[in-house]
Amino acid sequence: MSKLSLATKIPRLPPLPTIRDLVKLYRLQAIKQLSQNFLMDERLTDKIVKAAGRLEGHSVLEVGPGPGGITRSIIRRMPRNLVLVEKDPRFMPTLELLREACQTHVNVDIVQDDILKYPTEMAFAGTPQTVWEEARAPIHLIGNLPFSISTRLLINWLKDVSLKRGAWTYGRASMTLTFQKEVGERIVAPLLDAQRCRLSVMSQIWTAPHLKFIIPGRAFVPQPDVDVAVVTLIPLKVPKTQLPFDLVEKVVRYIFAMRQKYIQRGISNLFPEDVRQAFTEQMFQEADLDPTMRSFQLSVEECLRLAECYHKIIQIYPKIDEFNYRAPKNQRHPLFPTSDVLKEL
Repeated sequence: MSKLSLATKIPRLPPLPTIRDLVKLYRLQAIKQLSQNFLMDERLTDKIVKAAGRLEGHSVLEVGPGPGGITRSIIRRMPRNLVLVEKDPRFMPTLELLREACQTHVNVDIVQDDILKYPTEMAFAGTPQTVWEEARAPIHLIGNLPFSISTRLLINWLKDVSLKRGAWTYGRASMTLTFQKEVGERIVAPLLDAQRCRLSVMSQIWTAPHLKFIIPGRAFVPQPDVDVAVVTLIPLKVPKTQLPFDLVEKVVRYIFAMRQKYIQRGISNLFPEDVRQAFTEQMFQEADLDPTMRSFQLSVEECLRLAECYHKIIQIYPKIDEFNYRAPKNQRHPLFPTSDVLKEL
C-alpha cells in the first residue's frame, strides 16, 4: 500500500485541545489511590497502539482511557468499534469530546464502570466468532492499567482465556497492556530467570507473552517511581493444559510460595499434617521431579506435571482440596480417616 493511500485512510480529527490542555482545562489531577498516571506524549501512545497490531476494521476495548491519550491513537488506526471502560466520572467530558469528533469514522461507546466487574463480552456483542485454532479474533484489549489492579486483572483475564469466555467467547483476542517494569519482566520471565514466578507460569500456560518496550517513568504525569513495560499477550491455539484454571493456579501458587526453599516445602502445604509426607513423596515420584529443586528451576511442563498429580489425588480424596494450612489449628478438623488413607498409600 502506498504512503498516499495509507494517509487517506487515517481520519483527520477536528481541531481539539491537546491532552495536556484538557487536563488543565478540566483540572484533572491524577488520584494516587487509584494509581492514575497520565501519558501525554502522542509518540508513545502511538507506539503502544502499534504494538497491538492491525486495528483497522477490528473491535477494541480500552481499559481506563482517562483523559483519552491512548484513545486518540486508537482512533487514528480506524477500528470498527471502540468501547471505553472508565471508572472515574471526571474523564467523561474529555472522552465525549473524542467520541463526537470521530463519530463519522469510528463507533465509540463510553461505559462508566469498574473493569474488574465489567463483563468484557458486552464490548464485542455482534462480533462474529472465529475458530480458536485458526486465525486470531479481530478483537483487542488495550490499556494503560492502574498498577493497583494490573496483576489481579491479568489473572482474571487468563482465567477467561482458559474458559473461552468474556472477550474470548469470540476467539483468540489479544491483550496489549502496561505494567510496572518488574511485573512485565515477571510475565515473560523464562526458565531459570530470577524474576520467574507464579505470574510467569500462569501467563505462559495459556498465552504467548511478549515484552514490547519500556516507557521511562518520567514520561507520565505524575511521574511514578518505576518505569513501565508494554506487554502483549496472544492466547495460544492449544493451551498447555486442559486442567481447571483454579486448580493449576493453586498448585503454581504453592510452588512459588517459598522461593528460597526447596519446592517440596511449598507443595507439602497442600496436605494435612497426618498425610503430608506421604502425599508429597507420591507427587514428586509420579511427576519424576527432584523435590530439592527451587521454584524458578521448574519449566511450565514440570509445574503442570505436579498439578496433574494433585488433580489425581483430589479426584480420589476430594476433601483434600478443602484443606487450608493457613487456617487456625483449632479449625483444622480431620477431613477424612487419615489412618485409612495412609494404609492405601
